[in-house]
Amino acid sequence: MPPSPFRGPLAAAFAPALDAAPLARLLRAPDDALPVAPATDRAVWGPAGTADRVTVGGTADRVTVDDVAARARAERGTPWPLPRAATAVRRWRDGDRSEHEALVFARTRRVSRAVVAAAATAGTPDADAALDEAVDGLWQLCEQSSWCWPAHDDTFERHGAVVPTVTDPFLDLGAGEVAAQLAWADQLLGPLLDDRWPGVRARLRHETRVRVVDPFVTRRDWHWIGLDGDPHNWNPWIHGNVLAAALRLLDGPGEEALRAHVVALVVEGLDRYVAGLPADGAVDEGFHYWWNGAGRTLEALELLAHATAGRLDAATTVPALRETVAFPHRVHLGGPWHLNVADGPARGSADTAWAALHRAARHVGDRDAEAHAAAHRVPGAPVASEAEGLGRLLRTLTDAAWAAARPGASPLPRDVWLPSVQVRVARERTGAGDGLTLTVKGGHNGEHHNHLDVGSFVVASDGVPVLVDAGRPTYTAATFGPDRYTLWPLQSAWHNVPLVAGATQGVGRGFRATAVEPLLDGAAGGLALDLATAYPSPGLRAWRRAAVLTRGPRPRVEVRDAWELGADDVGAGGADPGAWPGTGPGSGSGSGTGTGSGPRTAVHLLAAGEVTLHDGGAVVVPLDGATPVRLAWPADVPASTTVRELDDPLLSAVWGGHLTRIELDVTGRRDVVVTVVAVPADVSADVSTDVPAGVDGDVRRVGQDAPAIAEESR
Repeated sequence: MPPSPFRGPLAAAFAPALDAAPLARLLRAPDDALPVAPATDRAVWGPAGTADRVTVGGTADRVTVDDVAARARAERGTPWPLPRAATAVRRWRDGDRSEHEALVFARTRRVSRAVVAAAATAGTPDADAALDEAVDGLWQLCEQSSWCWPAHDDTFERHGAVVPTVTDPFLDLGAGEVAAQLAWADQLLGPLLDDRWPGVRARLRHETRVRVVDPFVTRRDWHWIGLDGDPHNWNPWIHGNVLAAALRLLDGPGEEALRAHVVALVVEGLDRYVAGLPADGAVDEGFHYWWNGAGRTLEALELLAHATAGRLDAATTVPALRETVAFPHRVHLGGPWHLNVADGPARGSADTAWAALHRAARHVGDRDAEAHAAAHRVPGAPVASEAEGLGRLLRTLTDAAWAAARPGASPLPRDVWLPSVQVRVARERTGAGDGLTLTVKGGHNGEHHNHLDVGSFVVASDGVPVLVDAGRPTYTAATFGPDRYTLWPLQSAWHNVPLVAGATQGVGRGFRATAVEPLLDGAAGGLALDLATAYPSPGLRAWRRAAVLTRGPRPRVEVRDAWELGADDVGAGGADPGAWPGTGPGSGSGSGTGTGSGPRTAVHLLAAGEVTLHDGGAVVVPLDGATPVRLAWPADVPASTTVRELDDPLLSAVWGGHLTRIELDVTGRRDVVVTVVAVPADVSADVSTDVPAGVDGDVRRVGQDAPAIAEESR
């Protein structure tokens, strides 16, 4: 028997409307179900001009349309990107997935450019050539053996094949993206295709039905649905794309019931994801993956609300959905920088879909989230790009409110506490990008896209991370397999957490923070927690960490660690395991009962920028011209640095050529305090004058082996 339908927050929100009428009757007709006008509507897509000295023309953002169309025109007649069997098979042979995915992405983005250009030039002398180019691209997608990205395909496990099994297509992110792209292209160009290319629209529908719709309906064990109770960001990403495809392309005779059935399955699948959204709206995958998880959920529900003329609209009624709209600005550090946890980069990318956040914020009435999105709008620049996907591009091109948005200040809340993910953000004052910002996370080591980072913290100066989380390297076959934690950026040894008697943090949900307590005093803000359970060290009785930002005339960040190691662990200390760091007996004494030999215990600090080490501290000159900071620790703590060269393009694009790990050897101690302050203005111009000459510490350089990538999830 099939499982009973899942009933979560969406089912409850939609029950009144669905009790009144069946879903099939609530859905708009296919040609009106996607919220974008066809190219034949010249009031939207027509070229700008003047009539009777009054500016007339289409309402689609002209700067963006002209930019996309010009690039499409320039590449017309050149060879199309060609994904090949030789590029696809590399995923199995040497683990490289990026070469093939880069070709796939280049092709789909060129198709999107061609589709927009065809809409923009309809009715002009260039119309036929532009439409032919678009059809060439759409046809190539139909001819492509598989829409699934090779890294996701289960063809080897099911069939022993290293090339796609076309009779058993795998529905992944890539397949969903292409199905939605065909749907949005059909919505835009449908009447033009009927006139010049009869039969093409039927081919788009056939391929979508065979590769996406039928597998979605018949194979209900897809891991991304979340039948195990743990849906991740693939769920809304794929469901949202299937929804777009079903609404537009299931329009044939006798497909009305199938269309409604697919939409019902999409709603049930999305409901599983929404049910897992915590009350505070946070996601453990962090800012970067919010856009392809909770953000995609909001977009899918927006599409569903349009397709039902507002009768199925959950964003304003489900509290977790309203809260998740605020997540991006709650983890904002300043400018392009956001707190990165898990596999996300700290610096936002140029193709971040800010317009989608702006629409969601307007819909739920979150003015702070709306302001944060608008802060990233550049007046006079294109409103979006094809890198965001055709659906997002078309929605943004026709969003007059986003085109008119003017950038202002991001809200930058002074204090944020997200209990579901145990993330704390504290800055000196509300709305201020300057000064110090502290973020701390607890959590566990079984999170989505997990890094071994329980208890890690980030310190930013003027909104720019100084003590940092490296983020993720290029994805390869190793990234999501048993070798995941052989990658250095994922290891606890390269996060701002301790090394305990030679042990790094363990993998799995059981390795977690305990005794987590947010510090919410107005004069200071931070997080206290115990890290002992995060380590597979049986002799570690406690590792109490308190990371605190003290506000006032002399703001500073203090990270206070106190620990107790058992007799079996070299370097055992005698601190009271129940006392907070810096408050127990012997606080700050630096004394201990360990011998100082054997496995080391160390506190690691990963710094971005230029680091100058001196006795009892260091000065870090951050990126982006931010105010330098001075680090201080007890003078008798040995310190050294390891410079990690960055030859992975994803990491170097964020941090430049290197990161520097500062290693404080606290073997034999029982506590340590690290303090971070901004360097006073009178020495910030030349911090070297404030550092003892000739003291550089023990500096080692480490290279990085980094294979290559595509943007993705899991």
